[in-house]
Amino acid sequence: MNEPRITNTPPLEQWRLVVFYVAMALVFGFYTLRLFNLQIVDGELYRMQAEDNRTSVINLQTQRGVIYDRNGTVLARNAPSYNVVVTPADLPGNPTMVIDSYRELFGVAMSPEIGAVSEVYRQLSLLLGIPVTNPNAYDEDGLLRDEVAKVFKPCDNDLGITEIVLIGDTNAPYAPVQIACNIDAKLAMLIRERSVDLPGVGIEIRPIREYPTGYTTAEVIGFLGPVPASLEKEYRDLGFVPNRDKVGYAGVEATLDELLRGTNGQRVVEVDSSGQVMGDLEPPVLPVPGQNVRLTIDTRLQAAAKEALQGEMRDWNRWLNETRYTNGVVIAMNPKTGEILALVSEPTFENNRMARFIPGDYYQQLQLDPNRPLFNHAVSAEHPPGSVFKMSAALGILNEGVVTAEYQVDDPGMITIEQKFQPNDPNPKPQEFVCYLYKTTGGGHGMVDFLTGVAQSCDVYFYKVTGGYQDEVPEGLGIWRLGEYARAIGYGQKLGIELPGEAKGLIPDPDYKRLNYGENWATGDTYIAAIGQGYVLATPLQVLVSVATIANDGKLMKPTLVKEILDSEGNVIRPFQPVQLRDITKDPVIHVYDENYLTTGEMKTVQPWVIDKAQEAMRLVVSDGTAKKVFANIDAQIPTAGKTGTAEYCDNVAQEKDLCKPGRWPAHAWYVGYAPYNDPEIVVVAFVYNGTEGAILAAPVVRKVIEAYFMFKEFDAASGAVQP
Repeated sequence: MNEPRITNTPPLEQWRLVVFYVAMALVFGFYTLRLFNLQIVDGELYRMQAEDNRTSVINLQTQRGVIYDRNGTVLARNAPSYNVVVTPADLPGNPTMVIDSYRELFGVAMSPEIGAVSEVYRQLSLLLGIPVTNPNAYDEDGLLRDEVAKVFKPCDNDLGITEIVLIGDTNAPYAPVQIACNIDAKLAMLIRERSVDLPGVGIEIRPIREYPTGYTTAEVIGFLGPVPASLEKEYRDLGFVPNRDKVGYAGVEATLDELLRGTNGQRVVEVDSSGQVMGDLEPPVLPVPGQNVRLTIDTRLQAAAKEALQGEMRDWNRWLNETRYTNGVVIAMNPKTGEILALVSEPTFENNRMARFIPGDYYQQLQLDPNRPLFNHAVSAEHPPGSVFKMSAALGILNEGVVTAEYQVDDPGMITIEQKFQPNDPNPKPQEFVCYLYKTTGGGHGMVDFLTGVAQSCDVYFYKVTGGYQDEVPEGLGIWRLGEYARAIGYGQKLGIELPGEAKGLIPDPDYKRLNYGENWATGDTYIAAIGQGYVLATPLQVLVSVATIANDGKLMKPTLVKEILDSEGNVIRPFQPVQLRDITKDPVIHVYDENYLTTGEMKTVQPWVIDKAQEAMRLVVSDGTAKKVFANIDAQIPTAGKTGTAEYCDNVAQEKDLCKPGRWPAHAWYVGYAPYNDPEIVVVAFVYNGTEGAILAAPVVRKVIEAYFMFKEFDAASGAVQP
């Protein structure tokens, strides 16, 4: 019997056990420490991340406020835009399956079973005219090119339905992806009716802006556009979605954007790992609609003013057999309240073409147009006002006692002055100044007093009383005091109308010329400024307000386009309240100057009788002055007052045509008038760029607008309508 073999195993060395236990301790210690950090130290952070992963915020789009005219006519409203969307997760198969059917184009084996999803794509393609796929979107291996997904924008690409859905499925399978945007309402209803045959396909309704009056009121209303990249953070903080929500780009859509845009709502929902909504985690916050706005504009008068301006320019162009007149402005206002009744800037644009999106070709066409249709000429264009500016000097010479209303000065047609660049200039140079009458007849107006000077728009009269002339007018009004009276009635400042881009104009003085041209003020600069030429610049709105202030007995009202603010239910939440900026007969707005033309620190007002005399003079313009012929046929029924203006200019356009030469300078046409004379209800300014003469081209436009105003007033009274 064999005895068992005994093998002697050496005992485990102690140091090996120590190493093993230490290693195990380190491993367990590491994981224990890691678990401690994950669950205790960073636990709150990971809990928040997990919460974020299961939580999603859905932004609920609000409704923009509606814009009405003063009579309730809708000028801007919201209309439904229909988009075709596909939710990849709801399709009856694998969205990528269809790709297999096209891989044979690249030499890859085709799957024999395309799947039901391909039938959905085929039907959509027939309905929408979008190809099922675009082979150019794939590389030689039949894979979607990386650059395709990078530049992908829903409804703005050349991809087929397959590629659009594939990209959407990759990003968020439960999020609808837009296939076609702004489709016809009938087509949208047809797709909805065929929802059973088109699983996964839906119709998304988004609000877009619609402008029923379109071109007629585009310069007032403006249009919407995408949130500018520079303002994305600001709008995101306000709860808006940059790639979806729009903001005002022009007109009152821009200036009243804060009132109109409302506030978006939101839903906080729970989602699974694929993005499917499981339910609300919090009560939804409903969107707050934007406020509605009733403007002061009367759409009927707006249309009449636009037709009057366009018609006058069109008729003259036809008679001249050339397109000479294309740019002009008409503004009508209630002088007692500042309400703008019509505001026309020609040329303008068709804002309905911007309603869904801003077409690149159309926008570029507008930008390249030399007449600048996107530029609001009524409030942003600065031009020499010409003789309409003489009313500033007219107030000043009487209020300062330079001459009396009865004092006569001689207008021989041409005068010669000593052109000085400083009071004690040792070498003055002779400079000739002529009256407009001299250019056609070789003579002047003879002996002229205040009323005749305004009525006949006598240049020499205003040269002398403003700049002074020998012993006849030893001390004229002067440039400093002329500027005071011009600013008192609205020149040289922004007036606060609710339109973007309002310009200040320019009332020059010696400091301005020295700082900008490095030259001293010359005697002739004052003479030229007196008749609204030289460095003087004004907007049509300022010209309108200046005469409206005189017509309103010295009360300068803030011009406004906003009559009332209404809530979404149509209730008035901010009624109209006229804003008086100043009353020049009561508010001290004129500096008192000493004999050295230095201010004494005192201020004074314009005396009421001076305003009365200015009104009388403007009445004489119509009854026996430069506008008599134009208004003769309506003066008995509608007594008006006004002022003509013809302003020579030399801008870049005139320079390109080599017209800035003595005797060849082109001229703008101005006319501003109000009616009825004794109790003004409406004041109207008309401006025609390169219009040659105010009495010929601008005055007839004002007459037609005034006639239209009283015709509509009579119609409203006969029909029982009450103007708000």
